[in-house]
Amino acid sequence: MDQATASIYTSGKVLLQGEKAATYAKFFKEAENVVENEEQMAYSSMIGTDEVGNGSYFGGLAVVASFVTKEQEDFLRSLGVGDSKTLTDQKIRQLAPLLKEKVAHQALLLSPKKYNEVIDSGYNAVSVKVALHNQAIYLLLEKGVQPDRIIIDAFTSTKNYQRYVAQERNQVSQVIHLEEKAENKYLAVAVSSIIARDLFLENLENLSQELGYILPSGAGEKSDQVACQILKTYGLAGLDTCAKLHFKNTEKARKLLER
Repeated sequence: MDQATASIYTSGKVLLQGEKAATYAKFFKEAENVVENEEQMAYSSMIGTDEVGNGSYFGGLAVVASFVTKEQEDFLRSLGVGDSKTLTDQKIRQLAPLLKEKVAHQALLLSPKKYNEVIDSGYNAVSVKVALHNQAIYLLLEKGVQPDRIIIDAFTSTKNYQRYVAQERNQVSQVIHLEEKAENKYLAVAVSSIIARDLFLENLENLSQELGYILPSGAGEKSDQVACQILKTYGLAGLDTCAKLHFKNTEKARKLLER
């Protein structure tokens, strides 16, 4: 008789031990894959959302919701649609206009100045994203699309999302699922990732032209140096128009200016 014991922990971890442990582990893994495949085949249309700019000191926060049907998936794959993090900025700028033309979507851009106002009003880095994702989904649904599923590329826990979204005026009645690395699983999320990245890059370019400084993406040392130059030229009011002031880069830029 095949022998193996299973220990199930409150964390959800399962430990298999015994002579046939490997055999059972393989069985459960295959069963898990079947469930995942069945779940992914159970929809014919989907809204997927993603955001870009959350980790960048300069530039706004772009959130996009896209509605993709099964019939569109082969076309999207033929274009090379994937997570924007795996594509060059040049490829993204080429794909985005075509995707915006062919795919029903709702794009939102929170400018740095507006972002700072919202943070000062009581929102935090997570709740502001919840508000934007919820609003993008709500507005896309208002256009008349009817998705079987709604997926958000997870940036917080489902519990946190539900707590924050309950405070928003516009409410989505359909169940919303948060999944980690959803941009690698669902083309609807991948499309949103690309359009959002394009929107963010465009905003960064426009702000760079307005201020006369090339604003880098990210929040590294280069951002500190450029922020210091902007502080010297325009003061804090200048930074307020192009950067997320609650980032630590603001204080680092001030210290650089004092040297």
